[in-house]
Amino acid sequence: MKETDLYNPVKALLVSRGYQVKAEINGCDIVASKNDVSTIIIELKLSFSLELVLQGISRQNLTDDVYLDVLAPDTSIKRKNWRSRERGYIKLCRMLGLGLMLVSPKKERGQQVKTLLDPVPYSPRKSKRQQTRLMTEFSTREGDPNTGGINRTKIITAYRQDALRCAVALSTQKKMKVAEIKTATGVIRTGSILQKNYYNWFERTERGIYCLTPSGKEGLKLYAKALPTLIV
Repeated sequence: MKETDLYNPVKALLVSRGYQVKAEINGCDIVASKNDVSTIIIELKLSFSLELVLQGISRQNLTDDVYLDVLAPDTSIKRKNWRSRERGYIKLCRMLGLGLMLVSPKKERGQQVKTLLDPVPYSPRKSKRQQTRLMTEFSTREGDPNTGGINRTKIITAYRQDALRCAVALSTQKKMKVAEIKTATGVIRTGSILQKNYYNWFERTERGIYCLTPSGKEGLKLYAKALPTLIV
């Protein structure tokens, strides 16, 4: 079982409650947003741990509604161990203002996600800057190209999506002017993306004119599955 196996059941629950859900937004495993309702952030782990609690606490400068989601025990020994600790886990989360859920990905019938505790009122100092960054990334990222809980995998951010749009445009020509790429893609920050060239996908052939590098062609192959949602 992997952390990513917890993602779909949790997403399905939130979607059924009217939330828009996206994974891996600025380090958060799951972010769920709905009009006139506090944003929900969820961290996924296979077991309850200090690392998970600390992650949850760090998210409280972004929203009041933070949940810790862990894999439900699936053997008699694990269930016994969980029952002996559950009251303590819930008490700790309540004191810290965190919510707690159990996730059963393999469960075919009944409830796959069980809410043990909803976050209680808790008001640490909010970081307006981080809140803005979180919601900017959420709103500008096209679709939901990642899976919550992934690690050691390059996340498709809104910036990477814009760079891919530029690469797709350049893949159709040997070289293009910055203005032409901007018009073709609708990417406002085209000039900055090409100049900074974080992924080594672009090469300036002359002033204001760029071409796609071999690394850029490889990038298009690597992220081929993400391209259909980005092409206008």
